[in-house]
Amino acid sequence: MTIFDSLILGIVEGLTEFLPVSSTAHLVLVGQLLHVKQDSFKTAYDIIIQIAPIFSVMIIFKERLMQSLDIWYKLIVAFIPTGIVGLLFHKQIEAMFSANSTVALMIITGIAFLAIEYFYKERDHDTKLLEDVTYMQALKVGFFQVLSLIPGVSRSGSTILGAMLIGLRRDVAMMFSFLLAIPTMGAASGYMLLKEYEHLSFDHMELLVVGFVVSFVVGWIAVKWFLAIVSKYNFTPFGIYLIVSGLLFGLFGIEM
Repeated sequence: MTIFDSLILGIVEGLTEFLPVSSTAHLVLVGQLLHVKQDSFKTAYDIIIQIAPIFSVMIIFKERLMQSLDIWYKLIVAFIPTGIVGLLFHKQIEAMFSANSTVALMIITGIAFLAIEYFYKERDHDTKLLEDVTYMQALKVGFFQVLSLIPGVSRSGSTILGAMLIGLRRDVAMMFSFLLAIPTMGAASGYMLLKEYEHLSFDHMELLVVGFVVSFVVGWIAVKWFLAIVSKYNFTPFGIYLIVSGLLFGLFGIEM
């Protein structure tokens, strides 16, 4: 891996982690296009750059997170289903990784976004503030997040769609999804570090630093941009992108 590779992969991770697309599929495809070998260093690199966007979200929403513990409790409640399923069935989940299923599920997610936006009516969504999200709604969003354990299903995509289906306004659904990444991605990255630590390589620290910093900065920009775009428009462009990118990934012959 070169500095250029680290820069590009950091951009891809920061941009796709919070958008309703599959960040894993994008990282795999771009890594293949750059001819980056998936070795012990690349595994460590992937974990490090996935941690960076978490800090981006924490800084952007720092005031909300510091004002009340209530939002933290709701995020923990929402994380519980994914934590339990991921812990109990991680081996089965890892065995599910395949190119065909990843591409198919990206396309299905795109179609789901188009369908929900077609029938979506803002007036029917009564949860208009992040603070108004109930514990039961948080738990339901958590069950939708379990779907993201399936390779090809976007974490942010599944949680945003789920939140909209249970009555959260589009922008509230998006913010709750972003915040839910804090315990979810934090736990996932921590678990991978503990599990794979003896087999990881942390050589070439300059590449890790470049990837982390770029992923952090681009993640911050992506969240700000995403909030601004969706508040004025909707998720239809992302649905179209998922379908088109899924088809292209199939055409390029992505290998998971």
